[in-house]
Amino acid sequence: MSDRTVVRVRVGEHELELSNLDKVLYPASGFTKGEVIDYYTRVSPVLLPHLRDRALTRIRYPNGVNGPFFFEKNRPQGTPDWVRLSTLPVPGSTQSRETIDYVVCDDLPTLVWLANLAALELHTPQWKIGSKGPDLMVVDLDPGPPAGLAECCEVACLMRDRLEADGIAAYPKTSGKKGMQLCCPVAGSQSSEEVSGYAKRIAEELERAHGRLVTSRMTKSLRRGKVFIDWSQNAAAKTTVTPYSLRAQPTPTASAPLTWDEVEAGHVVAADLTGPAVLDRIEEWGDLLAPLLKKGRRVPKPPRR
Repeated sequence: MSDRTVVRVRVGEHELELSNLDKVLYPASGFTKGEVIDYYTRVSPVLLPHLRDRALTRIRYPNGVNGPFFFEKNRPQGTPDWVRLSTLPVPGSTQSRETIDYVVCDDLPTLVWLANLAALELHTPQWKIGSKGPDLMVVDLDPGPPAGLAECCEVACLMRDRLEADGIAAYPKTSGKKGMQLCCPVAGSQSSEEVSGYAKRIAEELERAHGRLVTSRMTKSLRRGKVFIDWSQNAAAKTTVTPYSLRAQPTPTASAPLTWDEVEAGHVVAADLTGPAVLDRIEEWGDLLAPLLKKGRRVPKPPRR
C-alpha cells in the first residue's frame, strides 16, 4: 500500500490510519469506504449507546458488498491496545468451552477503526456483558414471498397490541433487508430460555388467531405468503443487527428505527432507508429507540396447567 492511500486522523485521544477512502464498497450506488466511515461517525451519538457493553460480531466486506465477506467475532490481528476487549465463552458449548476475545465498541475511535476495516454490518446479542440475562427481547419478522414489508407491518401491529396486554413495550425497526424487528426492553433478570419461551408462546398464539398471515414454525415451506415470527432470536447464541447498522445490500441501507404511524400505514420501503436518509430522520426525530436503553419489565411466566 502506498502512502498516498493512507490518511492519518485523530479521533478523540487516538490517532488512526484510514486507508483507501475512495474505494467503492457499494458499486450500484458508488458509495465509498470514506462515506461509510463518515456515516458511522455522524450516526455515532445514537448508535454507540446501543453497542455499549455488548460483545460485537462484525461482517466485513473488504472488497465491497459484491465481493467475498466473512463473519468476525474474535479480535482481528493488529487490534490497537486501546480497543476494549472482553473474553467470553462461546455460547451454547460445554463447560470446557473455548473463549473469544470480543471487541466491545463503546467509543467513536473504535467505531471508526471498525469502519476502516470494512466492518459494514454490526450485530449484537440481547444481553450485556456481565448481565444475568437479556435486557432486550427481539421479535424478528421474516416475510415469505410474495409477502413483504407491508405484511410485516401488519403483523408488527398485532404483536405490539398483544405485548401491550402484558405490559411489554415494543419499538419497530427495519432489518435493512426484507424484514423488520420489534425490540422490547425487558428486566435483564430472566434467562434467555424464559424470554425466548415467552416470545414463542406469543408467536404461537398469533399463529392460531391469524393463520392466514402468521407462522411461528421454522419450516421454510410453511412461510410462503406469510410472516414468520422468529422467536428464536432470543436464544443465548443469537445476535441481531444493531439499530443504525448498515447492511450489505445494493445500496447502503441501514437498520432503521420506525415510528408506529409509519408501521400502521404499511408503506415502509427498506431501499429508501439508506444511511444518508437515516441521518435525516435522526435530525427530525432523534433516536426513536432510546427507550430500549431503559430497564424494562419481566416477561410473564407460562400459565400453570
